Amino acid sequence: MSKVLQVEITEEQAKAIESKDESQYGLFSSEFVRRHGKHLLGTTMTWLLLDIAFYSQNLFQKDIFSAVGWIPKAKTMSALDELFKIARAQTLIALCGTVPGYWFTVGLIDIIGRFWIQLVGFFMMSAFMLGLAIPYEHWTTSGNHIGFVVMYAFTFFFANFGPNSTTFIVPAEIFPARLRSTCHGISAASGKVGAIIGSFGFLYLAQNPDPAKADHGYPPGIGVRNSLFLLAGCNILGLLFTFLVPESKGKSLEEMSGENESNGRSA
Repeated sequence: MSKVLQVEITEEQAKAIESKDESQYGLFSSEFVRRHGKHLLGTTMTWLLLDIAFYSQNLFQKDIFSAVGWIPKAKTMSALDELFKIARAQTLIALCGTVPGYWFTVGLIDIIGRFWIQLVGFFMMSAFMLGLAIPYEHWTTSGNHIGFVVMYAFTFFFANFGPNSTTFIVPAEIFPARLRSTCHGISAASGKVGAIIGSFGFLYLAQNPDPAKADHGYPPGIGVRNSLFLLAGCNILGLLFTFLVPESKGKSLEEMSGENESNGRSA
């Protein structure tokens, strides 16, 4: 430590540092569970549930665009035409929903707070997915395709002006410094599990229940409408787990993690 800090450390100071380190609780200690157990549960579950919903939505965008007539049937166009039309539709959704959502978060996160942005984001994602799923037949058969796409874009807007931003910000703020990267890594790993579930599970689930209409090589699924109902349920669960995560707006890292309290007792 003397070489790294370029200062002289006396024997008494070294003993004080050692005794202080020994008093610090570890990740698998009962003290950590008491102080931050529910916080870690909250950050892991909200990230997992968010990624299930978010990655699933991205995967069956093609099916939604086909349902509203934005993309013709695959047999009527070449692979390059299909690639161009899907990319064009996804770019429009990103420009109208995804990107503005991030900018709203950047501008308002220290005004509204992480907790409320995440809570409202999960709630609005649930509401818009139910708004798509309940009258799904109306949206896809009435010709009101613009309204359907606008509601679909709003689910991405409130994902990014919501949990898709806060779930990776909050774990970097609320845990003790020596455990912060580990807890953030655990939360992120949980999110990747959610991404795997969303990517593979809903790729099969969103298939048409009619075997003749399912994509080649895939078994029949529950359809896009029922998949939207499931994703809305994931968002509602994410909303509930958000109540386990504390608000960190306007607080120092030491205050959020309780390190000042620990240092005060050790002194």
